[in-house]
Amino acid sequence: MKHIFEQTVYYADTDAYGVVWHGTYLRWMEQARVELCRELGIDLVSMKENDVVIPVTNINIRYKASAKLDEKILVETTISKVSPITVTFNQIIKNKETDKVYTIADVEVVAVNGEGRIYRRMPELLKKLCEQAMIN
Repeated sequence: MKHIFEQTVYYADTDAYGVVWHGTYLRWMEQARVELCRELGIDLVSMKENDVVIPVTNINIRYKASAKLDEKILVETTISKVSPITVTFNQIIKNKETDKVYTIADVEVVAVNGEGRIYRRMPELLKKLCEQAMIN
């Protein structure tokens, strides 16, 4: 399953050079992952209330080009790997009109409790929903 998140580049997203600031891409990727979770039926608020949060533990990102003010961008998100402990998302940010790729990233998350201790196994429902998303 591929989730598409659309965003307009606003002035606040850019740096002094008029291009998107590198940290903005990370924010867009986070928003896209949250929307994918919602689409899969994963309620992050309910998970937190049940002492499960899924923080990012590793990001491998390659910046290929810079988006600019007022462009429409797409963040394409897929789940590329589910292990007993981690879920890895593959995310591509590109221009909506031209398909020019701005970033490519692999983002790994784990399940931890409210005290930050890692669960030895990803909660079964979360794991199952992520595995189904890989198939669809």
